[in-house]
Amino acid sequence: MKRLDESPDPRVLLSDPSACLRSLVLRRLLHRPARDPEVLELVPLLRRDPMVSGLLALQRKDGSWRRPGEGRFAQGPLVATSVALSRLAFLGFDGAFPPVRRAAAWLYGTQRKDGSWPLGDEGDEEGRGYSMMPLQTALPLGALARAGFAEDPRSEKAYEWLLAQRLPDGAWPTGTASGVHGYVAGYRKLAHSRWGCRSNTTASLVCLAHHPVRAKGGEARLALDHLLGRETREKTTLGFEAARLAGFEEARGFITFHGVHDPALLLELSARCGATAEDGRVADLAAFAEAQRGPFGAWDYAADPRASGWVSCAVWTALETLRGNAEGAETSMHSAMPRTPFRAYPKNRRRY
Repeated sequence: MKRLDESPDPRVLLSDPSACLRSLVLRRLLHRPARDPEVLELVPLLRRDPMVSGLLALQRKDGSWRRPGEGRFAQGPLVATSVALSRLAFLGFDGAFPPVRRAAAWLYGTQRKDGSWPLGDEGDEEGRGYSMMPLQTALPLGALARAGFAEDPRSEKAYEWLLAQRLPDGAWPTGTASGVHGYVAGYRKLAHSRWGCRSNTTASLVCLAHHPVRAKGGEARLALDHLLGRETREKTTLGFEAARLAGFEEARGFITFHGVHDPALLLELSARCGATAEDGRVADLAAFAEAQRGPFGAWDYAADPRASGWVSCAVWTALETLRGNAEGAETSMHSAMPRTPFRAYPKNRRRY
């Protein structure tokens, strides 16, 4: 086994007990073809992986997941099903897998005529009184996009609704209540937007980043520009989203769904949107992630070491994609926004 001072080798992740993770490492990081013997050997084991079988045991006959006592999902069947579908996609399943198709069908069945999904009960606890929150559509649409349904006409209609909720500066707000923009708490603030909400903007960018065309569009680049404005580097939350998608962190909250600032998620979104290390913010983010490697080239997730393999696979993939963007001459994003130190709760100046 090679140490970091020799050369990081993703084969170190093949020791993980999850067949799903081993399959993803072989295909994404070791670039094995679908007919590779080792890949084929894992195929019959994927559905029997406890991470998959446990999730499928909670799926209802109609394709949805419900809230009371069923897994560690946020309350409400819309969010629960969105999280579960995102998890299946993260584990490597797409529309060829019947449970994924049933979950997608249920989500589309709850979609409104204008392309959005209802705000419903999810907005009551954290967003009482709101008539619209981008998250109401971004969460189910993001799950569908991750699972390979981004170009479905029903998804495209949802994208148009979501884009129509953008602020003039390109970010997404907390929501609206009686025609007024909602309050943005300090931890959700963006450095260059008065009403932009980091949680809503992150969820919306996840949708765009998993679309084969929209990921490289101007709307995605501007949203990424806003998110890159928060240049904080929290080592303890590096890989939080990957750990949550794998089921090792709780999926909870609504307005706060992306309240945790995860540098690894931002790195992945940068890679998916075609950014390169020519952007100094992206270069610094990649350097920070590289600096957190363990002695054998992988990343440790201290909050739950069982998630370390999944976090490592996600970060490794993002870094490789960034390098591929540079080699493929992707157009680097040159920000019009100055690099601004981020403070969640800046001190107010005294009037006298």
